[in-house]
Amino acid sequence: MADAAGYRSLLFSIAYGMTGSVGDSEDIVQDAFLGLTKAHQAGTEIAAPKAYLTTSVTRLGINHLSSARVRRETYVGEWLPEPVVVSTDRPGPAEHAELADSLSMAFLVLLEALSPVERAVFMLREVFGYDYPEVARSTGKSEANCRQIFARARKRIATGVQAADAAPPPARRAEGEELARTFFEAAAGGEMDALLTMLAPDVVWHGDGGGKARAVAKSVTDPLRVGQLLIGGLRRLRSLGASLSPALINGRPGALIVDAEGRVASAVELDVVDGVVRAIHAVSNPDKLAHLGPVSDIGRLPEERKPGK
Repeated sequence: MADAAGYRSLLFSIAYGMTGSVGDSEDIVQDAFLGLTKAHQAGTEIAAPKAYLTTSVTRLGINHLSSARVRRETYVGEWLPEPVVVSTDRPGPAEHAELADSLSMAFLVLLEALSPVERAVFMLREVFGYDYPEVARSTGKSEANCRQIFARARKRIATGVQAADAAPPPARRAEGEELARTFFEAAAGGEMDALLTMLAPDVVWHGDGGGKARAVAKSVTDPLRVGQLLIGGLRRLRSLGASLSPALINGRPGALIVDAEGRVASAVELDVVDGVVRAIHAVSNPDKLAHLGPVSDIGRLPEERKPGK
């Protein structure tokens, strides 16, 4: 069991890739380890604990996603995954999630177009590099069927996969972090001209408030409008005592917006490509920020504010 514990970060990433939820992923991983413990206690010989746990997490993820789809059909506004955050002054969940930086928000949203089984097959093969026999074992499908499922899934989201590419190499990540610093400084300073030079012509803003916090009702694509949202939003937040804290979010440069008491109000991820910001994903739904620590009320809609706030 001690050796098996070393797989926890990988298992978290698989579960997170399936669910887009930090809390649910941690529960799934815990359930998988509980199953392994029970198997040992029953005298079952587990020759390959990693394979056993991967299969358990994958199948639990498929079952979870099947039920979660019903809830997401009634979700208010755009749905974005819960952010996996690595900050300079606080640890991220699940040992920073070994491979979570391959699971950007754009990529996870893209996977929403796939069925639970398609998502599992595509992710295990494309992101984690499992061969087809391993994918077949983990999903309970035949190897031939997995090949067909993967080909179908890749065809369905081919264009988007190219856009939501894998984790950037270290050099490009460093460039992205530097651009993010300059970008947020310009936004905080109200420097619209400077901001526009860093926004791609086809930039897209995605916001997730879940009907509980302020967020744009649908994606915004005009660079000027995106700039206005940023400048206006940060001006309002500053007036309430909030500030920006640089962070890596799903392996991409971004920032946490925290109030005067250090409570998290929002997580903003920047998708930087070729020296410009191509997409912005802002999560302000308090339910999706709770794993990061105390959550602020400053962004909540009036009817969602706690009594006395």
